[in-house]
Amino acid sequence: MRFFLINDSFQELPDWPDTPPTQGFLWVTTARREFEVGLGKVQAQLQHLAGGNLVDLHVMDLLNAQLPSQYDYTSWYDMLVFRRLAAAPGTEGMFLDDTHGTASSARQALASIDTSPVGFVVFDRVLLTVHPADCSVRDFFEGRLTHMVSADQRNENRADGRGSVSRLPPSSADLMVRIVNHMVDSYLDLRRLLTKQSAYLQQELLSNRKQFNHWQSLLEARNTLHQLEDTCEDQRSAVQEWIDALDDWPMPTETAAAREREVLRVRSRDVLEHIERVLGHVRRLESSSEGAVQMHFSLQGNRTNDIMRTLTVMTAVFLPLNLITGIFGMNFDFLPLIHTKLGFWVACGLMAGVVLALVMLFRRRRYLDS
Repeated sequence: MRFFLINDSFQELPDWPDTPPTQGFLWVTTARREFEVGLGKVQAQLQHLAGGNLVDLHVMDLLNAQLPSQYDYTSWYDMLVFRRLAAAPGTEGMFLDDTHGTASSARQALASIDTSPVGFVVFDRVLLTVHPADCSVRDFFEGRLTHMVSADQRNENRADGRGSVSRLPPSSADLMVRIVNHMVDSYLDLRRLLTKQSAYLQQELLSNRKQFNHWQSLLEARNTLHQLEDTCEDQRSAVQEWIDALDDWPMPTETAAAREREVLRVRSRDVLEHIERVLGHVRRLESSSEGAVQMHFSLQGNRTNDIMRTLTVMTAVFLPLNLITGIFGMNFDFLPLIHTKLGFWVACGLMAGVVLALVMLFRRRRYLDS
């Protein structure tokens, strides 16, 4: 569990502060297991610093590692549970290093997609985030906020003391929206992974060189895309509910606070737009996979038709020959051409003529086109 005080600066605190922050807000970030163990102290500190503790049902939601994305609120805080979309560490490199591509590597990568939920509890002066133990979002934003403070200090020095606008998040809700936006944008790495896996499977599916035997990998890929689509739809619903609740907040009278509220709305709508893009990409991958499967069976049907057409033409060509040889093979003494020297050659010529005539007829009717 780590504590960060964000106002005009960004600093890490060793423990819970004794008094609520008068300016800025407190960011408390903790792993899910650590939150469960220290729940009593967390509730007491939230009551002391934020004026209210967590509802029991919300505590259960924050501890649930399988909870879908959702939004809820009380009169003293808002809670957002957001499932991230990211490849597990090492998954992308495992597949991208495989230049030829294998079904086993695609299957392992698809099975390693991480959709763990991250919980946000937004008070006026406190932001509590509950994340998985291996979540890298906290480390990323710690470095990013530290870099923002350094950049703001450099800008102040260059401005000769005239002051500059801080890029640090002005409120706990603003930091939550930024974190959620980063979690949505992290799908870009996953998108490259899924696109390459899908392209490999489709290439193998439509290949004429060998039979496609990776149906298990294809099924897992389709199930993964369905899971991602459901996750994105839950994300969109949760963020939309957050935006609707944000519109119901009372508008502050101060100009600076009103501007911050408007920027928060813009950021929230931007997050929703990014989720829509991710959802659209997942649906395009699903449609592409479905189209590849349909094309595969269409190609199989065309190949079967070509084989049957070839066999039918061969049967049609040799059927008259069988008739001719059957007639001349009858045990009768008085048959035309049986007792003549040219009978054999006449029969062969007749059969050759029949073959040529049938081949020309079939080519004319496009039965023998390549």
